Amino acid sequence: MNNIIEVSSLKKSYGDVQAVKGIDFSVQQGTLFAFLGENGAGKSTTIDMLCTLLKPDGGNVTIDGFTLGADDEKIRNTIGIVFQDSLLDPLLTVHENLIVRESFYGKSRAELKQAVERAAAIVDATEFLHRAYGMLSGGQRRRADIARALVHTPKILFLDEPTTGLDPYSRRKVWETIKNLQTETGLTVFLTTHYMEEASQADYITIMGKGEILAKGTSIDLKQKYSSDLLKIKPKEKELLRAQFKQNQIMFQDKGETFHIPLTSTVEAIPLLKLYEDYIANVEVVNGTMDDVFIHVTGTEVQV
Repeated sequence: MNNIIEVSSLKKSYGDVQAVKGIDFSVQQGTLFAFLGENGAGKSTTIDMLCTLLKPDGGNVTIDGFTLGADDEKIRNTIGIVFQDSLLDPLLTVHENLIVRESFYGKSRAELKQAVERAAAIVDATEFLHRAYGMLSGGQRRRADIARALVHTPKILFLDEPTTGLDPYSRRKVWETIKNLQTETGLTVFLTTHYMEEASQADYITIMGKGEILAKGTSIDLKQKYSSDLLKIKPKEKELLRAQFKQNQIMFQDKGETFHIPLTSTVEAIPLLKLYEDYIANVEVVNGTMDDVFIHVTGTEVQV
């Protein structure tokens, strides 16, 4: 699979502050790529440079074969951006907003109509296409925002925290839209989010901190490297099981009613359960999470 974004030695400073310190990463075409980092990590600065909104101090970036700094207009025609704060006019209908957006590309009336109808259909916005944007629910607005970014048929869609502030149902609808987009169009999605359960759905994840790339890999790879699974055991007789653990030199934590045993992988629980099954009243195996990964890599809690 080809890389549609290539970033090499990208730098940006604000006075004496190095916001981005010569970072390298790539994004494969057609994938869902999650770009994570705590506030102040340099994440937004990086995205602004990729989207031609901010000029880098150094480094090289190619997007769909175009060079940042030399082919910026072509890059802008290749990408779509959904900002955290909407750019649509609340007094206009969704249809009117999309027509205004698409008119920037010099298309005929027939081409405008076709492009707007296509974008609305992709994000399942047809039912509220002729309603004022300001009258829509949060989830509907976000789908309209995505439609706005799609009217010129980009190859890459940048989504800046697309579900922040939405209720669970609206978040699910937005994610259904994103997944359908990839399935139906082969679109590359560049995602930023503070919801780690969303990030775990990505094909590839890159974590940034203090202007540098701290970790990258698949969700499975990162969990395996930076988090641990946990075996929770509720004993029949607590002191009897404690004695067994000590006799066999099993590392555990006493959590009151349960004992917690860290695991490098879930399969490690199988021999332990067989060995101590006569002492166990109940058991639960908890997988490591992307929250664990984020905290381990950045040293900070996830902020939502």
